Amino acid sequence: MNEILVVVDRDSSGALAASTAELLGAAAAVGSPVALLGIGQEEGPDELTAELGRLGAQRVITARVDSSQLTVPLVDATCAADDTLSPAAILCANSVHGRDIAARVAARLHRAINVDATGVRTDEEGIVTDHSVYGGDFLAVAASTHNAPVVTLRLGAVDHRAEPTEPSVEELEYSSSDTRAATVTRTTPQDDSGSRPDLRGAARVVSGGRALGSEEKFEEVVGSLADALGAAVGASRAAVDAGYAPAAHQVGQTGVVVSPQLYIALGISGAIQHLAGMQTAGTIVAINSDPEAPIFDIADFGIVGDVFQVVPQLVDALNQRK
Repeated sequence: MNEILVVVDRDSSGALAASTAELLGAAAAVGSPVALLGIGQEEGPDELTAELGRLGAQRVITARVDSSQLTVPLVDATCAADDTLSPAAILCANSVHGRDIAARVAARLHRAINVDATGVRTDEEGIVTDHSVYGGDFLAVAASTHNAPVVTLRLGAVDHRAEPTEPSVEELEYSSSDTRAATVTRTTPQDDSGSRPDLRGAARVVSGGRALGSEEKFEEVVGSLADALGAAVGASRAAVDAGYAPAAHQVGQTGVVVSPQLYIALGISGAIQHLAGMQTAGTIVAINSDPEAPIFDIADFGIVGDVFQVVPQLVDALNQRK
């Protein structure tokens, strides 16, 4: 099988990012996943390489990188790994870090770059990627006409998971390009102490709109349903602008783009900017008092009613089923 090079993203704590399982799953669907893992100069990779095996990596290539520098050392390593492996494609997460790496790698290697893919597959000519475009109104298919493409994958878009393996592990020797790089001088950790799932990559998302009326009602209605479902909390831009939810919870074209298995919209009318951020969800449920709300046009299930009456009944029903 063709080898697919997966550039592994890591979170602020140094653990594998949530995108890793999806990237390896997408790679396994079209070839043999090879994970490229950047590690610090004094770091031991054993625990991380074992985890990559559990997530389906057939091979793990480690590369020693200067952790104080952003992006460039891992770009150097990715280009060296590409030269060694000649993979059929290079997959990166569609995160800030992943997009930065993908763009630099594509520019250096003179490759096509397919961004924000919602699926990766093959046809008789090679690797093909699927994309949700124009605010989700159309689905586009992209393929490189020469060489292996560099692909960024939308978090939450791929359900397929690779089978666990016992990967071979090797360290990559590569030369620094001496390209100018930003250097991290200070970091401020984000407080992720909440018990709810992270919005990016969550399997279930409950979002609320301005119709909730206040920050307290937003938490009471949206938060209670999210907790009953084990879901992440999202919000429309109008709700964020009104101060009902933090900006990090905004779902939409100018916020977070999500592709959960289940998306529940409470009191959200369905402006095109919001739809662009969630309409690739597997199942969409809308609850709104306005029967003409645009959200109903894309919802799989719609309830015309008052969220303050419907949601408590729904939460009670869910708790009874538990």
